[in-house]
Amino acid sequence: MPAILAALGATPSGARAERVRRSPHFRDGSFRNSTPTRTMVGGESRPSVREFLTGGERRRPSAPVPLVTGEAATSADGLHLTWYGHATVLVEIEGARVLLDPVWSDRCSPTPGIGPKRLHPMPVALADLPRIDAIVISHDHYDHLDMPTVQALTRSQQAPFLVPLGVGAHLERWGVPDHRIIELDWEESADVAGLTLTATEARHFSGRTLRRNGTLWSSWVIAGEQRRVFYTGDSGYFDGYAAIGERHGPFDATLMQIGAYDKGWPEIHMFPEEAVAAHLDLRGDLLIPVHWATFNLALHPWAEPVDRLWAEAKACDVNLAVPRPGERVDVTAPPALDPWWQALSS
Repeated sequence: MPAILAALGATPSGARAERVRRSPHFRDGSFRNSTPTRTMVGGESRPSVREFLTGGERRRPSAPVPLVTGEAATSADGLHLTWYGHATVLVEIEGARVLLDPVWSDRCSPTPGIGPKRLHPMPVALADLPRIDAIVISHDHYDHLDMPTVQALTRSQQAPFLVPLGVGAHLERWGVPDHRIIELDWEESADVAGLTLTATEARHFSGRTLRRNGTLWSSWVIAGEQRRVFYTGDSGYFDGYAAIGERHGPFDATLMQIGAYDKGWPEIHMFPEEAVAAHLDLRGDLLIPVHWATFNLALHPWAEPVDRLWAEAKACDVNLAVPRPGERVDVTAPPALDPWWQALSS
């Protein structure tokens, strides 16, 4: 029980709470999206418990997901992206390494035996990661912020954690030293290892208990001298993507959330077609999908997000790479698209 209580995190207090209260996005005790946003719509669009439990969709792969192991993360000049599964990505950019939303636990849940279970192993052990220069968190939901992973990285790495406002309270409770926590509001930046990391707007929500929106959620811009990467975090589609593209783009690559969508919550997660539209708004070059294949978090079939994404990318002439978990993509010379997932969806 103590471990479960710890995994729930902590409420911002002291100077951290004062920064939260000063944010222009915090009103009446909660963070707010700039666009009115519902976490769940009503009526017939709302999925039932029965649909979750007994729906006929194939929500799991029909065979083991192919992993790529042993890919060298050399942090060479240039830009390389390694998707490990769900939203966890290693960004190697101009000699620095940035780890996004690291989750190595078997379940995204505060309890070890309950909650969505991983559909494929991580392709690399946490202990085998190379030296990381920055660890970036998009928001505090369990499939993006994992207490055991954070604690392991605190012991094994020296990198700072860059998080949206308020999320530092969770890290502090879990033993992350204060000097390794950098909290940012939207459009605030920090310079780390020769990079500029900027928290940018997203359309989502937060919370690890029944109380919601006490901490901020964000997308992220990772910018070097020559290269730029955008990561959505979790977000519904909104006109803020065009503003981010104008202010921070163009981007060599975008890491776009495509999975866990539903007509019951269309404003907090993007449908695959919206991910393509957002990529174009952002002025992105190469699109790499994330937030699919690893955890069963919605009613759609397992491979549907990437099938829909591929069709829309072809229709809009968008450059697309769909790596296997652990596959390292050279953004300047991405591999030809191989629909490896289709053999697992029948």
